[in-house]
Amino acid sequence: MAKIKITLVKSPIGYNKKQRAIAVSLGLRKLHSSVMQEDTPDIMGKVRKIAHLVKVEQA
Repeated sequence: MAKIKITLVKSPIGYNKKQRAIAVSLGLRKLHSSVMQEDTPDIMGKVRKIAHLVKVEQA
């Protein structure tokens, strides 16, 4: 499967608790932290929920 790089570019503080939990479940803890994830429907669904907080790149 393809890999994607997900970077937290905006703080989840002030947003809904579920959105903060999604960021943590993706492995994003601090601002500007990045993680490599598989491009699966589950991961992409999470990314869509917090699209306003993250930047996604093909790796």
